[in-house]
Amino acid sequence: MTYDLRLTTYDLRIIGLTGGISTGKSTVSQYLANEYHLPVLDADIYAREAVQLGSPILNAIAQRYSTDILQADGTLNRQQLARIIFNDSTEKQWLEEQIHPYVRDRFEQEIKKLSVSTVVLVIPLLFEAEMTDLVTEIWVVSCLPQQQIGRLIQRDNLTLEQAQARINSQMPLSEKCDRADVVLDNSSTFEDLKQQVDLAIKKFNG
Repeated sequence: MTYDLRLTTYDLRIIGLTGGISTGKSTVSQYLANEYHLPVLDADIYAREAVQLGSPILNAIAQRYSTDILQADGTLNRQQLARIIFNDSTEKQWLEEQIHPYVRDRFEQEIKKLSVSTVVLVIPLLFEAEMTDLVTEIWVVSCLPQQQIGRLIQRDNLTLEQAQARINSQMPLSEKCDRADVVLDNSSTFEDLKQQVDLAIKKFNG
């Protein structure tokens, strides 16, 4: 995998953790943090920062969709925005063009501050956002399609159609797996998943 050595002046193992929506990325990242004490940088956190109250990106969103996209306190109405972008690929692309550069910049800032040997970047849209150059290896968390849909419906209280639209908006999971250095199968037990993570951690350690 390509990696921009300008980001750091020392050897750094950067795990790019990705996968499909609701395949288990958070489960893996929490295990890596708790068991191996690895720092975890999360794209979703930076994406929320990007649209915080008063931010230029939130203002741009309000200008594009009117202030109806905001809640009474001025913060983003995420459910309303989701209804727009998951039903219109053009609007989804526009939104990502606003947010992805901010997220990339935040990753680069935080990587430069690190004094560790290994860090985990959780980037759900690692391929779609073209951020593979930020990492030294790519891990993809996968599961069975019916499990993915079921978990997503339960987690976000969605209809089947809404869940499928969110899954369809991402690169096919099979394609992500084809481009991975490590594929973690999260279709069985947590114990099985942990064993796969343990092996993956050791795989590139010398």
